[in-house]
Amino acid sequence: MDLSEFNRLPADAARDVLRPCLDVDRWIDAVVAARPFPDLDSALASAREDAAPLRTDEIDSAMSHHPRIGEKAEGDSAEAAHSTREQAGLGALGDDVQARLAAGNAAYEERFDRVFLIRAAGRSPEEVLSELERRMDNSDADETAEVGEQLIQIAALRLEGILS
Repeated sequence: MDLSEFNRLPADAARDVLRPCLDVDRWIDAVVAARPFPDLDSALASAREDAAPLRTDEIDSAMSHHPRIGEKAEGDSAEAAHSTREQAGLGALGDDVQARLAAGNAAYEERFDRVFLIRAAGRSPEEVLSELERRMDNSDADETAEVGEQLIQIAALRLEGILS
């Protein structure tokens, strides 16, 4: 789908396109209402600005669609397909990296009571591990804000992929 096609969609159909990017009704409604976009950069800017900042309840809801980093998303939903593509850049993880990610995921979940979320696209496994380790020192409030920012980055990347 290209931008002009997205701009012409009925509102309900546009919402269906956006939901796998970020399942937050407030954001979806704002992006749909901002159409038509003159260009892709405007659509992506709106997607970023309309999401920020995400509230804690929105983050919690959106997180339910994201698998652990390093694990394959289950099912055949649009969200699972996006996640699989995004994590594909991590390549085949060696046993050491897989074990470190599993241990890091477990420690993170124990610390923050949610799965570790990061925009995996464009990052190496070493970068992901480094970020996971760095974020373990975040306060709860700082980590919630960082998760919200990662969700926004993921949403923008997904929307760009859909509209390009």
